Amino acid sequence: MVFSSLMFVCVFLPAVMVLYNISKNITYKNTILIISSLFFYAWGEPVWVVLLIFSALVDYVNGLIIDKYYARPPAKAALAASLIINLGLLAVFKYSGFFVNNINLLLHTSIPDPAFTLPIGISFYTFQTLSYTIDMYRGHTRVQKSFPAFLAYVSMFPQLVAGPIVRYSDVAAQLTDRRLSMEDFAEGAKRFTAGMCKKVMLANSTGEVASMILDSTRLTVASSWLGIVMYTFQIYFDFSGYSDMAIGLGRMLGFRFGENFSYPYISRSITEFWRRWHISLSAFFRDYVYIPLGGNRYRPVLNIFIVWMLTGLWHGASWNFILWGLFYGVLLFAEKTLFRRRLQKLPSPICYIYTLFFVIIGWALFYFTDFDKLLVFIKSAFGIGVPLYDLTAVSTFCANVKLLVLCAVASTPVPSTIYRHLCKRHGVFAAVTQPVLIAAGLGVCFILLVGQTYNPFLYFRF
Repeated sequence: MVFSSLMFVCVFLPAVMVLYNISKNITYKNTILIISSLFFYAWGEPVWVVLLIFSALVDYVNGLIIDKYYARPPAKAALAASLIINLGLLAVFKYSGFFVNNINLLLHTSIPDPAFTLPIGISFYTFQTLSYTIDMYRGHTRVQKSFPAFLAYVSMFPQLVAGPIVRYSDVAAQLTDRRLSMEDFAEGAKRFTAGMCKKVMLANSTGEVASMILDSTRLTVASSWLGIVMYTFQIYFDFSGYSDMAIGLGRMLGFRFGENFSYPYISRSITEFWRRWHISLSAFFRDYVYIPLGGNRYRPVLNIFIVWMLTGLWHGASWNFILWGLFYGVLLFAEKTLFRRRLQKLPSPICYIYTLFFVIIGWALFYFTDFDKLLVFIKSAFGIGVPLYDLTAVSTFCANVKLLVLCAVASTPVPSTIYRHLCKRHGVFAAVTQPVLIAAGLGVCFILLVGQTYNPFLYFRF
């Protein structure tokens, strides 16, 4: 079940909200949250819901051990068990086929491919439970002695399958004491609607065009750049839209999740881009991998490449994701060591162009899992053996120029800045327009969802 579906919006969400708000008792609310979250997950993964509960149980028990034997050997053993079990499960289900296939290719063996079905969201909830045991071991958070409360945290449907990665310490107090006001619900509904509009109106529309062009066997320079720019908008509005919906749903349930995107396409450098894109993942790798390895103090170059290789591998069991991660490792290394001061002196427009150029090239590495197709695209994008344009590229661009302009504007803070300014100057404006915009946005999304067949969430596969 996906957020941008009629089943979720018209049936699942209203039923959950009615049941959830029958009582103010926190135990009752957590019980409804657990049942609805497990049902939500089992809708798409009826078998692997057992794996989700097992992961939660493992780290709940390890958390109790760390608390009881804090700073003593059993606590270290519990942390090691958490790391081995969680990362082991992730390796088996997500990477075993990749490793087996590469071993067979390298050593000319014939080890059978285990061919596991990837459990939805395993990369996200594995990192969440790990953050709990690691923070417990470091003394940064207190133990959760109620398994239902911990399971509610791990299985919480708003952020279960595609993030943001919510650390236990950020919601620990809310698991046992939260108050839901009408203002919270209204803000959550507004945020959810904004995310749904991003997803249904912009991500789906750009995604259809991107797939049509990039999966074609006849590329020109113009069509190559048009296709990858469309994909650049698709992946942003798809994932940031999902994050907006998750944050909004959390607010409607009484939880406050951190921001996951902050207009990354207005960045002046690659470093800034990764402070604005998938903020929860970047923060996780910084706090739990980069800094423990030594950060900027000890072997910073090696640490950068380790983190970015792992970041690429986290996104998928494929060499193109590893290449994508190392691509950013090289860029970040260059920015930090070779031309940071020069970059700071350049005019802003040049910095924006530089950042967007490499981000767009990065999305090409991300899109093509087949290196042969990637090579064809790179050659086409830079005019090697292909024409500059053809009539198909021109007609596709003309048919989608309004969509491109809309996406370009919507990926900046300009619309929200103007809206906030109008609300601040005219108090009545906000009171009148907010319910109208929510109703209109949902109405348009419903109409589009009835007729659309293209409605994937790109990050579900991670």
